[in-house]
Amino acid sequence: MDVITVMKRYEMKFILTKEQLVFLKDALKDHMVVDQYGKTSIASIYYDTPDYRLIRRSIEKPSYKEKIRLRSYGLIKNGKPAYLEIKRKCEGIVYKRRVETSEVEVARFLNKEIDDISEGQIAKEMVYFRDLYQTLEPKIMIAYDRTSYKEIVGDIRLTIDENPRYRAYDLNLHTSMDGAPLLPLGNAILEIKVQQEMPLWLTSILSEGKIYKTTFSKVGEAFKKVMNINNMIIERKKEHELVI
Repeated sequence: MDVITVMKRYEMKFILTKEQLVFLKDALKDHMVVDQYGKTSIASIYYDTPDYRLIRRSIEKPSYKEKIRLRSYGLIKNGKPAYLEIKRKCEGIVYKRRVETSEVEVARFLNKEIDDISEGQIAKEMVYFRDLYQTLEPKIMIAYDRTSYKEIVGDIRLTIDENPRYRAYDLNLHTSMDGAPLLPLGNAILEIKVQQEMPLWLTSILSEGKIYKTTFSKVGEAFKKVMNINNMIIERKKEHELVI
């Protein structure tokens, strides 16, 4: 897999029902093909401050937000690499910086045992990000099964993420990709990545399928679910103490 270290693009997200997913895959056949990566299981560990400063800000939908995560394509086994990424979004434009690394090196880097997670400007940005937020620790894992498409003639990129799931325990990329569902059974997440504007043919497909843009965030939704579960546990504990 070629390593892309710097990316800049517009990203649009859509939630697909099971019926819309079937419609979309059929409608894309004349315009797009599955790229060389095909369908891939992807997992990401999201790091945050103890009080979830990054995720909480993201949920507020500000004009500028940023996050840091460690991503793998499939489980990390037999020396398979992981990728530490800083993803920033400003006025709808996504900027991504990433370096190839390992779980062990990232742990050492975030614990400030080392600074040389990489070289050059990207390394400096990683260090600045880490030092700005002081304490960054693994908080949530997000996983999904992604099919990537590329335009037959043009530069449109499109991904469909099926079975999106999360967990807030066992936060590593080498034991499993299990997790609780983020969406109702059969639903999927469509992401369209463009450098400029969407072509008319794609706009027409979305309109015909009644597929509408949303602001869905996988990690934001997972955070809400985790907080809801935690609140339920606290309430049940209070009720139990009152009974006693």
